[in-house]
Amino acid sequence: MVRPTEASCSAGKPALVLAAAVVFALSGCTPGTSGLTETSPTASASAPAQSPAAGRTQSQAPGTAAGTLSIPDMINAVEPSVVTIFTEDGLGSGVIYSADGLILTNEHVVRGNSAVKVAFADGQRVAGTVKATDPVSDLALVQAERTGLPAAKFATALPRVGEPAVVIGSPLGFENTATAGIISGLHRQIPGSAQSSQSLVDLIQTDAPISPGNSGGAVVNTRGEVVGISEAYIPPQSGAVALGFAIPAGTATEVAKELLADGRADHAFIGLAPGDITAQIAEQLGLRDTEGVAVLSVVGGGPADKAGLRPGDILRKLDGRQLRTPEDLLAALRQRNPGDQVSVEFEREGRTTTVKVALSDRPAE
Repeated sequence: MVRPTEASCSAGKPALVLAAAVVFALSGCTPGTSGLTETSPTASASAPAQSPAAGRTQSQAPGTAAGTLSIPDMINAVEPSVVTIFTEDGLGSGVIYSADGLILTNEHVVRGNSAVKVAFADGQRVAGTVKATDPVSDLALVQAERTGLPAAKFATALPRVGEPAVVIGSPLGFENTATAGIISGLHRQIPGSAQSSQSLVDLIQTDAPISPGNSGGAVVNTRGEVVGISEAYIPPQSGAVALGFAIPAGTATEVAKELLADGRADHAFIGLAPGDITAQIAEQLGLRDTEGVAVLSVVGGGPADKAGLRPGDILRKLDGRQLRTPEDLLAALRQRNPGDQVSVEFEREGRTTTVKVALSDRPAE
């Protein structure tokens, strides 16, 4: 059992208690000049049983025979587009989204702040305003008081496993730091994170070192494009070696467009609280194993309630996709839109039933 703190910039916030094997950390903010140990619930990252397709093939970058850049050129291409964001609680990183001063970063970097300072690669610092946030995807937009900026190029497709990757940000307050590695995995999720966060699913995994303060920074490919926004890492004290995670650029830019449109992002909402099936629960209910998603509670009048789902039901599949953990459910919902109808297979008192659930938009909190 560990007691993970909320993934944010501030130190000393109340801890959230979760069952877990070891700790992992959001790349978070660096409070002051020391490292922030942000903990959360698990030792390993797993992929959903069926991963979404990777999307369109990217074109080659001009000026190189193979369409790829060297590591120094990857850094030179994107470093001017990566910033450091200073808040009252600490600091994090961000990526220039548009030339008019719009910065894309993590929600947990700016959480609880309306005004920030933004430091650019050329040394200039200006005031910034938190324009919009989305805690579900852990993304936010900051408006810096500066224009004529070098906006980053965001990849439209997922990277391939094995591709070189460079992480650029401000780990532990060391601004404009670059680390290198490869893309280690796709569609990763952090087991146990569903109980405290909606964001830690469908992530890119990299072995390029990520540390506190990297949050909101860039993961870069060999075409000088941002393929991910740095999100989390598993710290060495848990036995991990270079396990870092990032939000895919496609997800980040889609959320950014929605935030720009009306200040909020749309997310498919099923209207239930998912939970792990422990060995004790499996024994009590006479289940064959601990795979599946336990329905802990149902929102009255919500999609699950209208479809007849009840607390104690065990969700087995969504549109034919096996649900082994609560994170599988969140990852599946991330691929759906409000208004979509999904088929949910569940088990109740030994009987398996399938119902149609009409997803709605997540209500404002």
